[in-house]
Amino acid sequence: MECSCSSLLSSNSMETIYSTQFSSFKPLFDLKSIPKLTSFKGISAKASYDTCVPKKGLSSIDEQQLGAADLVYHVNGKINPSFLTRDLRILDGFDDEYGGVIVDSERLPANPNVFASMLRFSVSHWKAKEKKAIWLKLPVEKSDLVPVAVKQGFEYHHAEKGYVMLTYWLPEGPSMLPANASHQVGVGGFVVNDKNEVLVVQEKHCAPSFVGLWKIPTGFIDESEEIYAGAVREVKEETGIDTEFLEVVAFRHVHNVAFEKSDLFFICMLKPLSTRIIVDGHEIQAAKWMPLIEFVEQPFIQQDSMFKKVIDICIARLGGCYCGLSVHQLPSRFDGKISTLYYNCIDN
Repeated sequence: MECSCSSLLSSNSMETIYSTQFSSFKPLFDLKSIPKLTSFKGISAKASYDTCVPKKGLSSIDEQQLGAADLVYHVNGKINPSFLTRDLRILDGFDDEYGGVIVDSERLPANPNVFASMLRFSVSHWKAKEKKAIWLKLPVEKSDLVPVAVKQGFEYHHAEKGYVMLTYWLPEGPSMLPANASHQVGVGGFVVNDKNEVLVVQEKHCAPSFVGLWKIPTGFIDESEEIYAGAVREVKEETGIDTEFLEVVAFRHVHNVAFEKSDLFFICMLKPLSTRIIVDGHEIQAAKWMPLIEFVEQPFIQQDSMFKKVIDICIARLGGCYCGLSVHQLPSRFDGKISTLYYNCIDN
Protein backbone atom coordinates (compact mmCIF):
# COMPACT_ATOMS: atom_id res chain seq x y z
CA MET A 1 0.00 0.00 0.00
CA GLU A 2 1.45 3.30 -1.04
CA CYS A 3 0.97 5.91 1.54
CA SER A 4 3.44 8.51 0.89
CA CYS A 5 6.45 9.65 -1.02
CA SER A 6 8.36 10.55 2.20
CA SER A 7 11.23 8.27 1.24
CA LEU A 8 11.87 10.55 -1.70
CA LEU A 9 11.81 13.57 0.60
CA SER A 10 14.15 12.15 3.24
CA SER A 11 16.46 14.70 4.80
CA ASN A 12 19.21 12.09 4.67
CA SER A 13 19.18 12.33 0.91
CA MET A 14 19.51 16.10 0.77
CA GLU A 15 23.25 16.19 0.27
CA THR A 16 23.87 18.35 -2.79
CA ILE A 17 22.74 21.96 -2.53
CA TYR A 18 22.03 23.69 -5.82
CA SER A 19 22.77 27.37 -6.14
CA THR A 20 22.95 29.31 -9.36
CA GLN A 21 25.66 29.96 -11.87
CA PHE A 22 26.02 33.42 -10.35
CA SER A 23 25.34 32.63 -6.70
CA SER A 24 26.94 30.63 -3.94
CA PHE A 25 26.74 30.03 -0.26
CA LYS A 26 30.34 31.22 0.05
CA PRO A 27 30.80 34.80 1.24
CA LEU A 28 32.77 35.83 -1.87
CA PHE A 29 32.60 34.97 -5.54
CA ASP A 30 35.43 33.10 -7.16
CA LEU A 31 35.41 35.01 -10.42
CA LYS A 32 37.86 32.64 -12.07
CA SER A 33 35.41 29.76 -11.63
CA ILE A 34 32.45 31.52 -13.31
CA PRO A 35 32.03 30.08 -16.80
CA LYS A 36 31.69 32.25 -19.87
CA LEU A 37 28.12 32.22 -21.14
CA THR A 38 27.49 32.00 -24.85
CA SER A 39 23.94 33.31 -24.91
CA PHE A 40 21.09 34.72 -22.88
CA LYS A 41 17.38 34.26 -23.38
CA GLY A 42 16.48 36.44 -26.33
CA ILE A 43 20.10 37.53 -26.80
CA SER A 44 22.44 35.77 -29.17
CA ALA A 45 25.50 37.94 -28.50
CA LYS A 46 28.33 36.61 -26.36
CA ALA A 47 28.20 37.67 -22.74
CA SER A 48 30.54 37.51 -19.78
CA TYR A 49 30.54 38.85 -16.23
CA ASP A 50 32.39 42.02 -15.35
CA THR A 51 34.18 42.41 -12.01
CA CYS A 52 31.34 44.56 -10.67
CA VAL A 53 29.58 41.58 -9.12
CA PRO A 54 28.56 42.08 -5.48
CA LYS A 55 30.83 40.65 -2.80
CA LYS A 56 28.06 38.62 -1.17
CA GLY A 57 26.58 35.46 -2.68
CA LEU A 58 23.17 35.63 -4.32
CA SER A 59 20.33 33.24 -3.77
CA SER A 60 17.05 32.96 -5.64
CA ILE A 61 15.33 35.22 -3.12
CA ASP A 62 17.98 37.95 -3.31
CA GLU A 63 17.00 38.83 -6.87
CA GLN A 64 14.15 41.10 -5.87
CA GLN A 65 16.53 43.20 -3.79
CA LEU A 66 18.98 43.75 -6.67
CA GLY A 67 18.96 46.99 -8.58
CA ALA A 68 20.28 47.59 -12.08
CA ALA A 69 23.50 49.00 -10.63
CA ASP A 70 24.20 46.02 -8.39
CA LEU A 71 25.41 43.69 -11.11
CA VAL A 72 26.51 44.28 -14.70
CA TYR A 73 27.70 42.17 -17.60
CA HIS A 74 29.27 42.87 -20.97
CA VAL A 75 27.46 42.18 -24.22
CA ASN A 76 29.57 42.94 -27.28
CA GLY A 77 31.75 45.13 -25.10
CA LYS A 78 28.86 47.22 -23.76
CA ILE A 79 27.70 47.35 -20.16
CA ASN A 80 24.13 46.17 -19.65
CA PRO A 81 21.92 45.99 -16.51
CA SER A 82 21.71 42.78 -14.58
CA PHE A 83 18.01 42.01 -14.57
CA LEU A 84 18.35 39.70 -17.59
CA THR A 85 20.57 37.35 -15.58
CA ARG A 86 17.56 35.99 -13.73
CA ASP A 87 16.81 33.87 -16.83
CA LEU A 88 20.11 32.06 -16.30
CA ARG A 89 19.67 31.14 -12.63
CA ILE A 90 18.41 27.81 -11.39
CA LEU A 91 16.13 27.30 -8.42
CA ASP A 92 17.70 26.25 -5.14
CA GLY A 93 17.22 22.56 -4.47
CA PHE A 94 18.62 19.27 -3.24
CA ASP A 95 19.42 15.87 -4.72
CA ASP A 96 17.29 12.96 -3.56
CA GLU A 97 18.61 9.41 -3.33
CA TYR A 98 16.84 8.34 -6.52
CA GLY A 99 18.49 10.77 -8.90
CA GLY A 100 15.83 13.44 -8.64
CA VAL A 101 15.80 17.03 -7.43
CA ILE A 102 13.74 18.50 -4.60
CA VAL A 103 13.23 22.24 -5.04
CA ASP A 104 13.74 24.23 -1.84
CA SER A 105 10.22 25.56 -1.14
CA GLU A 106 11.55 28.13 1.34
CA ARG A 107 13.72 29.88 -1.26
CA LEU A 108 11.26 30.34 -4.10
CA PRO A 109 10.98 33.76 -5.76
CA ALA A 110 7.70 35.50 -5.00
CA ASN A 111 7.35 37.12 -8.43
CA PRO A 112 5.55 34.72 -10.85
CA ASN A 113 7.42 36.10 -13.87
CA VAL A 114 10.79 35.60 -12.23
CA PHE A 115 9.71 32.14 -11.10
CA ALA A 116 8.63 31.23 -14.64
CA SER A 117 12.01 32.19 -16.08
CA MET A 118 13.98 30.42 -13.37
CA LEU A 119 11.81 27.31 -13.57
CA ARG A 120 12.22 27.09 -17.34
CA PHE A 121 15.99 27.39 -17.06
CA SER A 122 16.11 24.94 -14.12
CA VAL A 123 14.23 22.26 -16.07
CA SER A 124 16.68 22.60 -18.97
CA HIS A 125 19.64 22.55 -16.59
CA TRP A 126 18.49 19.42 -14.75
CA LYS A 127 17.68 17.66 -18.01
CA ALA A 128 21.23 18.33 -19.15
CA LYS A 129 22.46 16.93 -15.83
CA GLU A 130 20.38 13.78 -16.57
CA LYS A 131 18.30 14.12 -13.43
CA LYS A 132 15.29 11.84 -13.19
CA ALA A 133 12.57 14.03 -11.75
CA ILE A 134 11.73 17.33 -10.06
CA TRP A 135 9.65 17.58 -6.87
CA LEU A 136 8.15 21.06 -6.49
CA LYS A 137 6.38 21.82 -3.22
CA LEU A 138 4.42 25.07 -3.36
CA PRO A 139 3.13 26.40 -0.02
CA VAL A 140 -0.33 27.94 0.10
CA GLU A 141 1.08 31.46 0.42
CA LYS A 142 2.69 31.00 -3.01
CA SER A 143 -0.28 29.36 -4.70
CA ASP A 144 -0.09 31.91 -7.53
CA LEU A 145 2.97 29.97 -8.75
CA VAL A 146 0.92 26.80 -9.34
CA PRO A 147 -0.47 27.77 -12.79
CA VAL A 148 3.02 28.85 -13.83
CA ALA A 149 4.41 25.40 -13.04
CA VAL A 150 1.47 23.58 -14.63
CA LYS A 151 1.90 25.61 -17.80
CA GLN A 152 5.50 24.41 -17.98
CA GLY A 153 4.51 20.75 -17.77
CA PHE A 154 4.40 20.02 -14.04
CA GLU A 155 1.68 17.66 -12.81
CA TYR A 156 -0.23 17.49 -9.53
CA HIS A 157 0.97 14.74 -7.21
CA HIS A 158 -0.82 15.41 -3.91
CA ALA A 159 -1.97 18.22 -1.68
CA GLU A 160 -2.14 18.81 2.05
CA LYS A 161 -3.64 21.64 4.08
CA GLY A 162 -0.62 23.89 3.67
CA TYR A 163 0.84 22.97 0.28
CA VAL A 164 0.48 21.31 -3.10
CA MET A 165 3.16 18.97 -4.46
CA LEU A 166 3.88 18.96 -8.19
CA THR A 167 6.25 16.73 -10.16
CA TYR A 168 8.05 16.72 -13.48
CA TRP A 169 9.46 13.50 -14.99
CA LEU A 170 12.52 14.46 -17.01
CA PRO A 171 13.57 11.37 -19.06
CA GLU A 172 11.73 10.19 -22.15
CA GLY A 173 9.03 7.60 -21.55
CA PRO A 174 6.40 7.09 -18.85
CA SER A 175 6.94 8.50 -15.37
CA MET A 176 8.42 6.09 -12.82
CA LEU A 177 7.53 8.26 -9.81
CA PRO A 178 5.43 6.66 -7.06
CA ALA A 179 1.78 7.61 -7.11
CA ASN A 180 0.00 9.52 -4.39
CA ALA A 181 -1.23 7.63 -1.30
CA SER A 182 -3.93 5.23 -2.46
CA HIS A 183 -5.67 4.26 0.80
CA GLN A 184 -7.41 5.64 3.83
CA VAL A 185 -7.23 3.57 7.03
CA GLY A 186 -10.07 3.12 9.49
CA VAL A 187 -10.48 1.20 12.76
CA GLY A 188 -13.35 -0.21 14.77
CA GLY A 189 -13.27 -1.20 18.44
CA PHE A 190 -15.17 -4.33 19.54
CA VAL A 191 -15.43 -3.95 23.33
CA VAL A 192 -17.22 -6.57 25.48
CA ASN A 193 -17.47 -6.33 29.27
CA ASP A 194 -17.74 -9.15 31.83
CA LYS A 195 -21.56 -9.06 31.54
CA ASN A 196 -21.32 -10.07 27.88
CA GLU A 197 -22.40 -6.59 26.79
CA VAL A 198 -21.04 -4.80 23.72
CA LEU A 199 -20.12 -1.11 23.73
CA VAL A 200 -22.21 0.44 20.93
CA VAL A 201 -22.98 3.90 19.58
CA GLN A 202 -25.46 5.67 17.31
CA GLU A 203 -23.84 8.29 15.11
CA LYS A 204 -25.26 11.81 14.94
CA HIS A 205 -24.41 12.23 11.26
CA CYS A 206 -25.03 9.16 9.10
CA ALA A 207 -26.76 7.93 5.95
CA PRO A 208 -30.56 7.50 6.19
CA SER A 209 -30.19 3.70 6.01
CA PHE A 210 -28.07 3.75 9.20
CA VAL A 211 -30.46 5.81 11.34
CA GLY A 212 -31.25 3.89 14.52
CA LEU A 213 -28.43 1.38 14.01
CA TRP A 214 -26.32 0.48 17.04
CA LYS A 215 -22.74 -0.07 15.88
CA ILE A 216 -19.26 -0.41 17.34
CA PRO A 217 -17.18 2.82 17.68
CA THR A 218 -15.24 3.51 14.48
CA GLY A 219 -13.07 6.19 12.92
CA PHE A 220 -9.95 6.99 10.91
CA ILE A 221 -6.43 6.74 12.31
CA ASP A 222 -4.42 9.95 12.47
CA GLU A 223 -1.20 10.63 10.61
CA SER A 224 1.71 8.61 12.09
CA GLU A 225 -0.69 6.81 14.45
CA GLU A 226 -0.54 3.05 15.02
CA ILE A 227 -3.62 0.95 14.22
CA TYR A 228 -3.92 -0.33 17.79
CA ALA A 229 -3.53 3.18 19.23
CA GLY A 230 -6.13 4.58 16.84
CA ALA A 231 -8.70 2.00 17.93
CA VAL A 232 -8.16 2.80 21.62
CA ARG A 233 -8.33 6.55 20.93
CA GLU A 234 -11.54 6.35 18.88
CA VAL A 235 -13.35 4.37 21.58
CA LYS A 236 -12.21 6.86 24.21
CA GLU A 237 -13.23 9.90 22.15
CA GLU A 238 -16.70 8.61 21.25
CA THR A 239 -17.70 6.90 24.51
CA GLY A 240 -15.27 7.96 27.25
CA ILE A 241 -14.40 4.30 27.90
CA ASP A 242 -10.73 3.43 28.53
CA THR A 243 -9.62 0.22 26.85
CA GLU A 244 -6.65 -2.05 26.28
CA PHE A 245 -5.87 -3.36 22.80
CA LEU A 246 -5.93 -7.14 22.48
CA GLU A 247 -5.91 -8.16 18.82
CA VAL A 248 -6.82 -7.30 15.26
CA VAL A 249 -9.48 -9.92 14.56
CA ALA A 250 -10.14 -9.06 10.90
CA PHE A 251 -9.79 -6.32 8.31
CA ARG A 252 -11.79 -5.27 5.28
CA HIS A 253 -10.40 -3.97 1.98
CA VAL A 254 -12.68 -2.08 -0.45
CA HIS A 255 -12.02 0.24 -3.40
CA ASN A 256 -13.39 3.50 -4.85
CA VAL A 257 -14.79 4.67 -1.52
CA ALA A 258 -13.83 8.33 -0.97
CA PHE A 259 -12.37 10.44 -3.77
CA GLU A 260 -11.77 7.22 -5.72
CA LYS A 261 -9.39 5.96 -3.01
CA SER A 262 -9.33 2.50 -1.45
CA ASP A 263 -10.19 1.81 2.18
CA LEU A 264 -8.64 -0.49 4.79
CA PHE A 265 -10.75 -1.07 7.90
CA PHE A 266 -9.33 -2.96 10.90
CA ILE A 267 -11.66 -4.53 13.48
CA CYS A 268 -9.88 -4.61 16.84
CA MET A 269 -10.78 -6.55 19.98
CA LEU A 270 -10.41 -4.31 23.03
CA LYS A 271 -10.66 -4.99 26.74
CA PRO A 272 -12.63 -2.39 28.76
CA LEU A 273 -10.79 -0.74 31.64
CA SER A 274 -13.70 1.48 32.74
CA THR A 275 -17.51 1.34 32.60
CA ARG A 276 -18.86 4.91 32.79
CA ILE A 277 -19.93 6.20 29.37
CA ILE A 278 -19.36 9.85 28.43
CA VAL A 279 -20.83 10.57 25.00
CA ASP A 280 -19.02 12.78 22.49
CA GLY A 281 -21.76 15.25 21.59
CA HIS A 282 -20.11 16.34 18.35
CA GLU A 283 -20.23 12.97 16.58
CA ILE A 284 -22.31 10.58 18.68
CA GLN A 285 -26.06 10.66 19.23
CA ALA A 286 -26.05 7.97 21.94
CA ALA A 287 -23.88 5.23 23.44
CA LYS A 288 -24.57 2.28 25.75
CA TRP A 289 -23.65 -1.22 26.85
CA MET A 290 -25.86 -3.54 24.81
CA PRO A 291 -26.40 -7.31 25.39
CA LEU A 292 -24.41 -9.21 22.79
CA ILE A 293 -27.36 -11.26 21.59
CA GLU A 294 -29.47 -8.12 21.14
CA PHE A 295 -26.67 -6.48 19.19
CA VAL A 296 -26.33 -9.48 16.86
CA GLU A 297 -30.06 -9.74 16.21
CA GLN A 298 -30.35 -6.23 14.74
CA PRO A 299 -31.96 -6.56 11.26
CA PHE A 300 -29.21 -4.59 9.55
CA ILE A 301 -26.50 -6.94 10.83
CA GLN A 302 -28.52 -10.06 10.09
CA GLN A 303 -29.13 -8.91 6.51
CA ASP A 304 -25.53 -7.88 5.78
CA SER A 305 -23.25 -10.86 5.15
CA MET A 306 -20.02 -8.96 5.83
CA PHE A 307 -21.14 -7.41 9.12
CA LYS A 308 -22.59 -10.74 10.23
CA LYS A 309 -19.29 -12.47 9.48
CA VAL A 310 -17.35 -9.87 11.45
CA ILE A 311 -19.59 -10.41 14.47
CA ASP A 312 -19.26 -14.19 14.12
CA ILE A 313 -15.46 -13.82 14.17
CA CYS A 314 -15.57 -11.60 17.27
CA ILE A 315 -17.85 -14.07 19.07
CA ALA A 316 -15.53 -16.94 18.12
CA ARG A 317 -12.62 -14.95 19.57
CA LEU A 318 -14.53 -14.46 22.82
CA GLY A 319 -15.11 -18.21 22.99
CA GLY A 320 -11.45 -19.03 22.43
CA CYS A 321 -12.13 -20.59 19.01
CA TYR A 322 -10.26 -17.97 17.02
CA CYS A 323 -6.89 -16.26 17.29
CA GLY A 324 -6.36 -12.74 15.99
CA LEU A 325 -3.24 -10.69 15.31
CA SER A 326 -1.44 -9.21 18.29
CA VAL A 327 1.06 -6.34 18.33
CA HIS A 328 4.83 -6.86 18.29
CA GLN A 329 7.44 -4.08 18.12
CA LEU A 330 10.52 -5.11 16.15
CA PRO A 331 13.55 -3.22 14.80
CA SER A 332 14.36 -3.39 11.10
CA ARG A 333 17.67 -2.77 9.36
CA PHE A 334 15.74 -2.11 6.16
CA ASP A 335 14.78 1.41 7.27
CA GLY A 336 16.48 1.66 10.67
CA LYS A 337 13.17 2.08 12.50
CA ILE A 338 11.08 0.23 15.04
CA SER A 339 8.14 -1.33 13.20
CA THR A 340 4.84 -2.73 14.43
CA LEU A 341 4.28 -6.28 13.20
CA TYR A 342 0.87 -7.90 13.64
CA TYR A 343 0.79 -11.70 13.88
CA ASN A 344 -0.91 -14.37 15.97
CA CYS A 345 0.67 -16.25 18.84
CA ILE A 346 -1.14 -19.30 20.16
CA ASP A 347 -0.68 -19.69 23.90
CA ASN A 348 -0.35 -23.40 24.64
